[in-house]
Amino acid sequence: MKTLFSIAAAVAFSAGAALAAEPSDNWSKLCASCHGKDGAGHTRAGKKLDVKDLTSAEYQKTFTDDDAFKTLKEGFKGADGSDKMKPFADKLSDDEIKGLVAYIRAMAK
Repeated sequence: MKTLFSIAAAVAFSAGAALAAEPSDNWSKLCASCHGKDGAGHTRAGKKLDVKDLTSAEYQKTFTDDDAFKTLKEGFKGADGSDKMKPFADKLSDDEIKGLVAYIRAMAK
């Protein structure tokens, strides 16, 4: 019985891991429309929302990985209270958000 449970747990874990999208896929699907494929923010939406250049090492020094995780999970509001970035808590797992944080960090030049 223990062996059967162990096998079932391993299969369930493997299936869950297989469902997690690659950070580059999540970036393309959820982030690139505003931040651009390269993260520089030179898109129409990015300019309208005044997104920051994520390829800038100087800008990346202004936030921690925990800050980035929280922003991706909870979203970001402007000074006027309007949504500047929608939350991804309902679209991405914590592991996928952590993968996006690492993906963003790799953009810095």
